[in-house]
Amino acid sequence: MPSESVPFVVPDLSSFARALGAALKTRHAQTPEPPGHVETLNLVARALGHRNVQSLRAGLRAPSPAPAEPPPPTPLSANARKALQQFDAQGRLLRWPNKFTVQKMAMWILWTHFDAKRLYTEREVNTILKAANAFGDHVTLRRELINHGLMTRKSDCSEYRKLAARPDDEIRALLHAWRARPR
Repeated sequence: MPSESVPFVVPDLSSFARALGAALKTRHAQTPEPPGHVETLNLVARALGHRNVQSLRAGLRAPSPAPAEPPPPTPLSANARKALQQFDAQGRLLRWPNKFTVQKMAMWILWTHFDAKRLYTEREVNTILKAANAFGDHVTLRRELINHGLMTRKSDCSEYRKLAARPDDEIRALLHAWRARPR
């Protein structure tokens, strides 16, 4: 039998490894000797979500559907437009908004200034927030990022961390418009 190249993509490596490990464990409980090459191919194909290796090959030959275009961004709400107006051309928050919903949206924009993969000291957070506002109240901004659940801190304020928050459609539209703004 000639060798055949079968390229495939594993969309979720963790679930693939779990499925393959469970199949091998079940098979080992039934018979202790290692599986042959055809059985191994079928175990891999099943871990990928196919019935067997023939099903995997057939799926690879089928034309893949054209990628769907992303939906157009949601139009900005009145509050989102007000939130954008609170920032100057350099991207600094000019004043603390009066309306709570506009404050919340402004916090989402400030949230984008932080990296989720690192810890910040209070001094680093202050430095970022001082540069991101023009009205000189970085302490309020820091506290509001915590209150809105966009950042967390240790009780002794020694470490700050950006939380992985999920914005709703209105906030996503705002962030999209924020990133598209010329600076």
